[in-house]
Amino acid sequence: MVVISVNNVSVKYRLTRDHIDNIKEYIIAVLKKKIQYEEFWALKNVSFTIKKGDVVGIIGRNGAGKSTLLKVVSEIMKPSCGTVEHTGTIVPMLELGAGFDMELTGRENIFLNGAILGYSKTYLEARFQDIVDFSGLERFIDMPLRNYSSGMLARLAFSVAAMVEPEILIVDEILSVGDGDFQKKSHARMMELMSGGTTVLLVSHSITQIREICNHVIWLDHGTVHMAGETTQVCDAYERELSI
Repeated sequence: MVVISVNNVSVKYRLTRDHIDNIKEYIIAVLKKKIQYEEFWALKNVSFTIKKGDVVGIIGRNGAGKSTLLKVVSEIMKPSCGTVEHTGTIVPMLELGAGFDMELTGRENIFLNGAILGYSKTYLEARFQDIVDFSGLERFIDMPLRNYSSGMLARLAFSVAAMVEPEILIVDEILSVGDGDFQKKSHARMMELMSGGTTVLLVSHSITQIREICNHVIWLDHGTVHMAGETTQVCDAYERELSI
């Protein structure tokens, strides 16, 4: 059963060629029609399908379009053209803590972030202690997030996203948050979700991690699909190119 279908997706940005230091200079340049733009295609005609339970890795050099693709699939960003269709609840782990309010406590932010992800208060109340226990932040859960370290914030955000049992999980380079012990817990939780049938789309610069976790891989290069297929085949080809 196909749960994600990406059809000829392209994303275009307009980049200014002018060096503008402040908003005043920008407004003056706009009024005088002196700003020059150039087109940059972050993604170009990207198409693929993902079946239920697949764990698909996205690899490629910096700037290949990996994070942009995850944002489009997560419906955070609209493509310039093309379509994305999916069935099931998507939980994006992209910019951890992006849905948090720094003035609210950890407890309040669990319910806020969970609501943003589409979960009811009743469901979150039932999972609340599991989220807190996993994060290891029980002593600090009623403290405002402005007093959290970046590591504590990442742990709380990962715990909310990973403990609500999503049908589709979108992950961008966040399996290395926290200390060594928390990373082991995070990895174990990811493996647990995958074994339970969660469909995963994962971006990572760690080819070792991709080989260990994923059963399919998509290799992006300058916004296009350079190669897609079985993990070993694609990763071998990618590493051969990196070594040249």
